Amino acid sequence: MNAPNKSGWKPSAPLAGDTESATFTGNRALMLEEPLIFEIGHIETTGVDLPEPQADAPSRLGGLERTDTIGLPGLSEPECLRHYTRLSRQNYAIDLGLFPLGSCTMKHNPRLNEKVARMPGFADVHPLQPVDTVRGALEVVSELANWLITLTGMHSVAMSPKAGAHGELCGILCIRAALEARGDARKVVLVPESAHGTNPATAAFAGYEVEDIPATAEGRVDLEKLKARLGPDVAAVMITNPNTCGLFERDMKAISDAVHAAGGFVYCDGANFNAIVGKVRPGDLGVDAMHINLHKTFSTPHGGGGPGSGPVVLSEALSPYAPLPFTARDADGTVHLVEEENAHEFGHSDAFGRMTAFHGQMGMFTRALAYILSHGADGLAQVAEDAVLNANYILRSLEDLLHAPFGESGPCMHEALFGDQGFAEGLSTLDLAKALIDEGYHPMTMYFPLVVHGAMLIEPTETESKVGLDQFIGALRSVVERAKAGDESLKAAPYFAPRRRLDETQAARKPILAWEGELAPAGKPVPSEIGGQ
Repeated sequence: MNAPNKSGWKPSAPLAGDTESATFTGNRALMLEEPLIFEIGHIETTGVDLPEPQADAPSRLGGLERTDTIGLPGLSEPECLRHYTRLSRQNYAIDLGLFPLGSCTMKHNPRLNEKVARMPGFADVHPLQPVDTVRGALEVVSELANWLITLTGMHSVAMSPKAGAHGELCGILCIRAALEARGDARKVVLVPESAHGTNPATAAFAGYEVEDIPATAEGRVDLEKLKARLGPDVAAVMITNPNTCGLFERDMKAISDAVHAAGGFVYCDGANFNAIVGKVRPGDLGVDAMHINLHKTFSTPHGGGGPGSGPVVLSEALSPYAPLPFTARDADGTVHLVEEENAHEFGHSDAFGRMTAFHGQMGMFTRALAYILSHGADGLAQVAEDAVLNANYILRSLEDLLHAPFGESGPCMHEALFGDQGFAEGLSTLDLAKALIDEGYHPMTMYFPLVVHGAMLIEPTETESKVGLDQFIGALRSVVERAKAGDESLKAAPYFAPRRRLDETQAARKPILAWEGELAPAGKPVPSEIGGQ
């Protein structure tokens, strides 16, 4: 088992199931085997001391008293703290290493941004406070909005959407409102193959029929086929630029002109704005609406489902239909929060409605503005330049070993795209990704976009150094060599992670998300069975 295989790889640590290296606790030095919290605590213990309730004390629960045990384990403070700290050490994080997820822009979050977001007045602001008590927060929202308008060359911005897909919906609803205002009942939205998967989902959710537009052999929108499909039934085109193949759509202005000539609107997915911020203004390319992921382009990590923020910049044609609320500045310089009751004062009576109950995510706004101000216009342009440089460094460092289907389509933008061509029979992108975990890295985005078989999408962002990239490239080359050499051990990877390979189909379709065992009295733990493996 320790003999090198054809790629030169051999195990450097005992594999799972090696009884000679077993420990009493199940721990491996600092890799701690942490049980469920229900297996640590007991129903007869508690971490706090509370006085016994008075027997004759009147109840204030109005008949809602609990009739059974609460079913939660009692832990001391050290037990509770250690449990969650140990679990956190089993997570991969951007503070531990490169997060190569393609189209996700998982980059370092400067600690200055966190400090600003935690300043009193921002961290403690409440959406129901009187407007006069949150003037500073509104100034932040207004200044950030001005930066977003300036960077994109657009006319206005809706700040309330909470994430990218939420922003997409906002933009499509603005388009629908504009079409309805002119009595135009168009029903079709065109979505290129190289667009993000949320684009067709958003259009369908808004009630439109979705039709695909094919890509050319070099991974860009087929302009002629797009023009051929345009007509009086097409409401909009939703295009991702830079696209999911990691390429800039060079025909973007021609696409916009053609769509406008046919009476439609252009929606641009701005999730990949990190590659062009400070370098290209989407408004100059004829875009009518584009969401911006503040939690991607402007620093805040977005793993774990949130929080997010997806402001939508709008053209002059769509601005009257932007949702409420928004900020507006009086002639005297005072920033107001424009709600339904005062929208007419600011010439905004055509708003299609609201996206959220309140304005947005204040922590995202403060982090994003701190990021923008600390970089400045020249620094933001360098962000795009360095992100593109890093992605091309990865592309050119791996294309001799990994299939790069669009490697000849010109420089890539924010991400490099590879396929599984050349892997030994029976080995897949999934096997490579699992082996990459053993190398200490979170895997890249897999099997997306669908136009490439066994796709591997890698976005290094601008925050990675050459030393860090070289180590990642070396690790990936090592794993690819094993896949091409037919190393069967890849099928059982990862070996050194806290858990071995899961049955991902069962985990997705039949997850067990709640404790199904019984809590035992102190000193009598009940072994659990964890399903949904």
